[in-house]
Amino acid sequence: MFVPGNNSRFLEKSKSLRADIICFDLEDSVPFEEKKSARNLIKNALKNRSEYHSEIYVRTNSPASGLIPDDLKEIIQKGVDGVVIPKVDTANDIKKIEKTMIGLEKKRKLQPIEIIASIESTMGVVNSYAIASSSKRVSALVFGVFDLLNDLGVEYTKNSEGSIYSRTKIPVDARAAGKYAIDAIWQDIDDVVGLEQDSLTAKNLGYVGKSIIHPNQIDIVHKVFYPTPSEIEWAKKVINAYDLAKKKKRGATTVDGKMIDEVHYKRAVTLLNSVKNNKINS
Repeated sequence: MFVPGNNSRFLEKSKSLRADIICFDLEDSVPFEEKKSARNLIKNALKNRSEYHSEIYVRTNSPASGLIPDDLKEIIQKGVDGVVIPKVDTANDIKKIEKTMIGLEKKRKLQPIEIIASIESTMGVVNSYAIASSSKRVSALVFGVFDLLNDLGVEYTKNSEGSIYSRTKIPVDARAAGKYAIDAIWQDIDDVVGLEQDSLTAKNLGYVGKSIIHPNQIDIVHKVFYPTPSEIEWAKKVINAYDLAKKKKRGATTVDGKMIDEVHYKRAVTLLNSVKNNKINS
């Protein structure tokens, strides 16, 4: 769920939300003159990380904006679980950002922080496999439909044909790279039937979750993407195997012939936590 980084009330309210990821936004929802203030608000929120139920990510500004170094300087700290990079066009975008992150992580004695790359342009769609494969810390691709359609010169509609190819390609490329894909937002917050149908379409295309912009959308999306019994069993295997590997001082291991590392472990923990939270809420 995206939360405007310049709105202290929304940042506070998001502490009680049960989205899998709360993503504090520094990009589109924050006017340029409020970027600095938003960074400070987010930085302070991260200091209270224990008060949030969800994983906490921050969406930076785009590579083309030139603002990412300033964003990362403030948000790469203890308390942030990952960053979302919007409007990624090439693998090189990620590599440049990763270099900056490595420097900050070493200086601040932090473990590598995850990246989710947002695909929002025709160039990004063409390069989505390369982007997903560009770094081990890239855990997922997220589909950004509105900027993509703008790039194509196509008007947005709820069933826009202009996004069909891109929406289908992104989860394929993500899976081929061993990563996850998260679907675009559903803009009409009052159309809950449309949201559920759109979420089902996304799940059938291979997406594991959906971006949202309102708390009322959380339960609907969770209902559609709730893990299957086989996914729950897989997550348990991953956690057990990785815990054993860590005791042996190994950073990776295999489960049923498939390689797993810290990214898979964190996702497995998140999946089982989502199951636990869903049972509590129901």
